[in-house]
Amino acid sequence: MTPPPRTVLVTGAAGHLGRAVVDAFAARGDRLVLLGRRLDALRAAFGEGPDRLPVAADLGLPAQVQAAVDAAVARFGGIDTLCHLAGGFRMGEPVHETTEATWTAMFDLNVRSFINASHAVVPHMLARGGGRIVAVGAQAALKGAAGMGAYVASKSALVRLVESMSAELRDRGIGVNCVLPSVIDTPENRAAMPDADPARWVAPEALADAIVFLASDASRAVHGAALPVTGRV
Repeated sequence: MTPPPRTVLVTGAAGHLGRAVVDAFAARGDRLVLLGRRLDALRAAFGEGPDRLPVAADLGLPAQVQAAVDAAVARFGGIDTLCHLAGGFRMGEPVHETTEATWTAMFDLNVRSFINASHAVVPHMLARGGGRIVAVGAQAALKGAAGMGAYVASKSALVRLVESMSAELRDRGIGVNCVLPSVIDTPENRAAMPDADPARWVAPEALADAIVFLASDASRAVHGAALPVTGRV
């Protein structure tokens, strides 16, 4: 039996993974709140309709995130699922040479964005009696690597936040989990690693399937998980 439609807020919706995730939820008949920095890019990618609401917001600015969430609640009556795809990667200096700009960029993109989205969404979920939150971490969060200290630290912090939120919210009807992909098969990654075999990477559609699972009732007994989605790397 087809589950009833839910309202799903997707951050980073206009990216390659975002498009795959949006398509996967749309195939289930869900209502979609599509959040990104540029409204024109969201409209070009997805259009608008009775079941789709593109909203522009900078995830680094709490007031903009709150306004976007409030607009979604006003349109659809609530938010059942937060899929937090937004984030960023940067190779960097050795840890002892890492600049303040690099630390700030990685933690703003990978940590503060999730905090701001959760701060705006969770109260609405609590008022409705439950929900699902799925964040995109990284396999790199599990182990330090040269030249990646700021990125690894920020993604590790994201995983710890997921675990902490799960411990706080599981008894209040909200499931909080994350996925840990290896390299995602995108045009940007192919260009950056021309000698690699992208067939061994994670297709955006495959990662979207894992995200949809964690957002579904099938994952109702899964809490605080960091699910590896690594392809054949």
